[in-house]
Amino acid sequence: MSISDAQGWIVFAKVAELGSFSEAATELGIGKATVSKTIGRLETNLGLMLIHRTSRAVSLTTSGVDLATDAKQLADFAEALDDRAREGSATPSGIVRMAVPMSFGLRCLGEFAAHFAADYPEIELDIHLSDSKADLIADGFDVGLRIADLPDSSMIARKIRDVALHIVASPEYLQEHGEPEHPSDLYRHACLRYSLLPRPTAWRFKHVTLGEYFVEPRGPILANNSDVLRESVRSGVGIAIMPDFIVGDDLKDGTVTPILTNWKPPDVALHLITPPGRLRPLRVQIVIDRLRNDLSTRQ
Repeated sequence: MSISDAQGWIVFAKVAELGSFSEAATELGIGKATVSKTIGRLETNLGLMLIHRTSRAVSLTTSGVDLATDAKQLADFAEALDDRAREGSATPSGIVRMAVPMSFGLRCLGEFAAHFAADYPEIELDIHLSDSKADLIADGFDVGLRIADLPDSSMIARKIRDVALHIVASPEYLQEHGEPEHPSDLYRHACLRYSLLPRPTAWRFKHVTLGEYFVEPRGPILANNSDVLRESVRSGVGIAIMPDFIVGDDLKDGTVTPILTNWKPPDVALHLITPPGRLRPLRVQIVIDRLRNDLSTRQ
């Protein structure tokens, strides 16, 4: 690969990200004509068209779509290398974009962000809260937090801590409907389900001596946010499986009651995930280290 091709891939990555020659030129600090010529030279060297150009829009070809992610990784690596070179004698600064689950972020990230801002005023945390699974590379995130039993992935994942799951109901609900003694009893109860699980309509339990048991529960609420389910459980609507950071206080004060305590849902954990690649800007590494330290024991 020639030096011009390396530059071409970086320029292509920015055009692919922004969908505009003009915006890419502005962000890269070069002229629009230079962007166009650089992309054209890259395409000529490859013998491959990467971008469709019209008077109104810029769109990627099939080949361009296939190569955009790898090009962005190259551009990110070059940026990280540049940042590393500068940061040796400078205060870490810049934006770190984070993708965080909504309910976890509301409970556990506010104090973290406040303390971090006080310690690193030149680093800007751009925190996006959503229970939907973000595509870190496509959406341009530096760091993500994810609560799951992670499948194989191209992302780099670091376990921060275990997350205990509890099967809970309000005392009022149990007084009215009775307490289930076996997972099969859940078929007679109103079960409130979290829709973003891999199989939201199937609950799996494990007993130390009796093995595994699967249930396909029914109920009046299916939601993509655990806080909605928490309030419904507290109000006596039904039974739900909830993580410790959401119902920990409710369990302590008796607002909700743990049930089926000998039957455990699958283990999950809080993971910190990052795009592949070992080199990253110092500001990102500082955030990663701080998250791992601060969140490892937070409930």
